[in-house]
Amino acid sequence: MALSASLRVNARDYPLPKVCAVVICLDGCEPAYLDEAAAAGCMPALKRIRQTGSDRLAQAVVPTFTNPNNLSIATGRPPKVHGICGNFFFDPESGQEVTMDEVRFLRAPTLFQRFYEAGAKVAAITAKDKLRALLGAGLRFDQDRARCFSAEQADSSTRTGNGVERASAWLGRPQPAVYSAALSEFVLAAGVKLLREWRPDLLYLTTSDYVQHKHAPGTPEANRFYAMFDGYLAQLDGLGASIAITADHGMKPKHKADGSPSVLYAQDLLDGWLGKGAARVILPIADPYVLHHGALGSFATAYLPETADRAAIAQRLAGRDDLLAVLTGEEAAERFELPADRIGDLVLISTENATIGTSAEGHDLAALQEPLRSHGGLTEQVVPFVMNRACDLPPAPVLRNFDAFFYAIAAAE
Repeated sequence: MALSASLRVNARDYPLPKVCAVVICLDGCEPAYLDEAAAAGCMPALKRIRQTGSDRLAQAVVPTFTNPNNLSIATGRPPKVHGICGNFFFDPESGQEVTMDEVRFLRAPTLFQRFYEAGAKVAAITAKDKLRALLGAGLRFDQDRARCFSAEQADSSTRTGNGVERASAWLGRPQPAVYSAALSEFVLAAGVKLLREWRPDLLYLTTSDYVQHKHAPGTPEANRFYAMFDGYLAQLDGLGASIAITADHGMKPKHKADGSPSVLYAQDLLDGWLGKGAARVILPIADPYVLHHGALGSFATAYLPETADRAAIAQRLAGRDDLLAVLTGEEAAERFELPADRIGDLVLISTENATIGTSAEGHDLAALQEPLRSHGGLTEQVVPFVMNRACDLPPAPVLRNFDAFFYAIAAAE
């Protein structure tokens, strides 16, 4: 596969853009969401931008989860470079299962850090606080050249720690509930205010997939969300920014005909084959926010005992109808550009309408009010890539979502 644009340059070699380069990561934005909302007349700004700018599909990073893809967009690099390969992983150094949201796990500088070091003004606004520390790594807030805060913790942001004192008061909006569409709207409204009043050189806005986990493309709830987004997109475009819109992953229905979740409980399966607790299944989708998906996604890793016949177990798993791919850790690291020391002995990827869990008793699905929709695997890898300026974009799979800043900056010249 040809190298993506971002891999052909060093982050330090990006020129400072002449206008603000804005990248918007619409969390969970299956391409059909934009298509359906536009067809329903809910996205006039997007319709115009698609006609006058650039409109492609791109590929997201696998696993198609929030943290790996956001950090790939933020660094312009795949996970094998920046090290963030899930929302959650087994840390071999500590022997603990931990959320992958601490700066110590990051192995490469972000573009925000590089631009800040070059004298630029940068801002990264995230819906959920789990990304805030990673996106803000290497930034200082004592020179009024950096802003980094989350909608989730907008009431408690500080000038010294985030560049904005009480972002909720600054924006004139209450801190939104984490399980709400308002969380994403806060991010977009903050982006418009920053662009209008502060004029950063680089601006990153990343939303929540709360709506997408609950509502399919074309539904009234989904169309309302994208109509809201379209209003802010029109404002950002009207302020003269060079804008690239992409997503961290798509979203697929993961339920049976009766509406119940379609789940392979991999820990239960391996316990039956190898003995209880002999293997350890890790779900990289897991994070502090699981009520809308029950920690069920399309990608899992498994750590096997040293005495296990890895090839035989992989072959046995590959025979299942609900698994699309079963790879060794080495195969997955090479194919998906992942850090080999952080993904286990086996990687399991489910089919389009199935998910992978640990044990049946290990998942609380009581809060799932709608049929399950989720992500993480190959069937959620295709994402939108839309720019408000005409740009010579390659097709997927060469075009990656983490090329967004490369092209947004190029179009700003």
